[in-house]
Amino acid sequence: MEELFCIGCGIQIQTEDKEKAGFTPAAALKKGMETGELYCQRCFRLRHYNEITDVHITDDEFLRLLHEVGDSDALVVNVIDIFDFNGSIIPGLSRFISGNDVLLVGNKKDILPKSVKDGKVTQWLTERAHEEGLRPLDVMLTSAQNKYAIKDLIGRINELRNGRDVYVVGVTNVGKSTLINAIIQEITGNKDVITTSRFPGTTLDKIEIPLDDGTFIFDTPGIIHRHQMAHYLSPKELKIVSPKKEIKPKTYQLNPEQTLFLGGLARFDFINGERQGFTAFFDNQLELHRTKLAGADAFYDKHVGTLLTPPDKKELTAFPKLVRHEFTIDQKMDIVFSGLGWIRVNGQKDSKAIVAAWAPEGVAVIVRKAII
Repeated sequence: MEELFCIGCGIQIQTEDKEKAGFTPAAALKKGMETGELYCQRCFRLRHYNEITDVHITDDEFLRLLHEVGDSDALVVNVIDIFDFNGSIIPGLSRFISGNDVLLVGNKKDILPKSVKDGKVTQWLTERAHEEGLRPLDVMLTSAQNKYAIKDLIGRINELRNGRDVYVVGVTNVGKSTLINAIIQEITGNKDVITTSRFPGTTLDKIEIPLDDGTFIFDTPGIIHRHQMAHYLSPKELKIVSPKKEIKPKTYQLNPEQTLFLGGLARFDFINGERQGFTAFFDNQLELHRTKLAGADAFYDKHVGTLLTPPDKKELTAFPKLVRHEFTIDQKMDIVFSGLGWIRVNGQKDSKAIVAAWAPEGVAVIVRKAII
């Protein structure tokens, strides 16, 4: 087939992978060739519905994109997922944009329990950002899905940008496209003023949202974080582990040598320490099962795909084996399963808790200061 290009952003058209840039359905390709108006699906939805969809890019493409951002005098809006901070932070971002101001936006605020105060979450995000080398001018909390604080966010962007362009960056699955769509709706209404342009030296398009003074908000494609649980699950299973509404924490009183299974996706062992409550923060649909540590391996082998789901039986053959990570906890900390959730451990200096977390091979497990 001859090479065809989107007349909106200039990217080469392809019909094989809807997750990659340049995708257009075969039927739309045929119609576009007949009419002479051939758009990739992303540009089509932008042009006709003012909607932005995620497009996945390679690590090298994303690095080139960050260099472009770093070379410009702009405000950088870094969108992260509050529920999965460690899985949504961009490694080394501070190095690429060292000369630019940063506004950190914590999305999906509505997923955290309502009892958690905004000030505490903002302080926690600020501390975690500092650990990653980021020094944001401000930290804001939003919910793109519920359009919470969108007007406040736009107002803060206008205050901080000082007449400069704005680049919105983030990894996939943080709700960045939903947030940008909410901003577009708020700024432009139904006016057909959104355009696309090419990043210099790349085949990547950036979405341009015009501001009143002739500058723009640029939406950039997101990079995939390989160590997130999302990349090992089917779309059906992903719905079970990706919270869309407020999570309800569950506390389990465990004795040493007891185990919690997080569906069939992961496992938490309390190896040694005083009996205590462990609080689990996961999607409300994910079922947790308690059993004895001594028989946990056999329990998993027998029940994974049936009692312990997801994954279901059909997905088991492609699902990675679980890998063990052991930790000694001497203060209140979270054991985080990247992209899935976390378990809060109430360790103390004089009463340490020894625990093990099991996650699919390739999925990160980390310890962090408790968010709640």
